Amino acid sequence: MSRYEAMFKNLENKKAAFIPFVMLGDPSLAVSKKIILQLINSGADALELGIPFSDPIADGPVIQKATLRALKNHIPIKNIFNLIAEIRSIHQEIPIGILTYANLVYKNNIDFFYETATKSGVDSVLIADLPLLEAKTFVHIALKNHIDPVFIAPSNISEQRIKEIASLGKGYTYVVSRDGVTGASNDLEFKSQHIINLLQKYNAPPAVFGFGIHSAEQVKQAIAQGGKGVIIGSKITSIIEENLYNEDILLKELDIFIKKINQATLNF
Repeated sequence: MSRYEAMFKNLENKKAAFIPFVMLGDPSLAVSKKIILQLINSGADALELGIPFSDPIADGPVIQKATLRALKNHIPIKNIFNLIAEIRSIHQEIPIGILTYANLVYKNNIDFFYETATKSGVDSVLIADLPLLEAKTFVHIALKNHIDPVFIAPSNISEQRIKEIASLGKGYTYVVSRDGVTGASNDLEFKSQHIINLLQKYNAPPAVFGFGIHSAEQVKQAIAQGGKGVIIGSKITSIIEENLYNEDILLKELDIFIKKINQATLNF
């Protein structure tokens, strides 16, 4: 049983999974480690970790600025994987996912990237700009290295594409809460019931909502739609940005936010 399977099984009928997103290296790798450990200690069920990339087309302004802050540190990819390995050595059971872009994986050699991810304790890789039509090579190498390939289900996805996600995807399915790029939004409509139904019909990995979620009420709406979890990134990144120069306040604010969101995931 994979860590994702174990997580969803353990949370079943208790709560939805809360998966915070963090851009690694923002504002530094050392602080990223403190942030991640705080998120876990405050109640995160899994992690989604971003590897900074120069053209993050799926991300909105908040995460783009975090990416720029991280890129200014010129962090070698090996150092990023070393940090993940440190987190894994401390927390053996929590699922750890990477969100990245295809060029970064190509640049570092696909086989090397997935082999290193496995050695570091990574459970899944989501390549935000990877078309399903070009995914089979990545999926083959990911599965060979015991990495779950995760795919995004946009609001306009066809039934055929959902069948392909069900066939290729593992771990969870990233269902977007709204069109566009990432970023906290008050305009989420959560009209994805048909997508949830089709994902279930074809036995796709559990649906996890992301893109724009930033409040407890929105978490409840996502769960009511049938989501088995939520991913929140921009709000967490905003808290980091607002407290770049005061780690104590930063970690305290993250603790307060995570506990509030976690409460909203209970008894769905």
